[in-house]
Amino acid sequence: MKMLSYRIFLKKEPEGGFTVTVPTLPGCVTFGKTLDEAMKMAREAIELYLEALQAHCTLRNT
Repeated sequence: MKMLSYRIFLKKEPEGGFTVTVPTLPGCVTFGKTLDEAMKMAREAIELYLEALQAHCTLRNT
């Protein structure tokens, strides 16, 4: 499987935790209580986003 890289933006929230956005994947946003958790959640969100996009494109082409 090809490894892809995506730039993410991390925002430290005043009430705690981190919001993560992926600018090149519209609507791909997640949150983690710690930096490590936020990074893990970002990887998962990107993976799920791409899977959903692929499924949508497959359905459209049938």
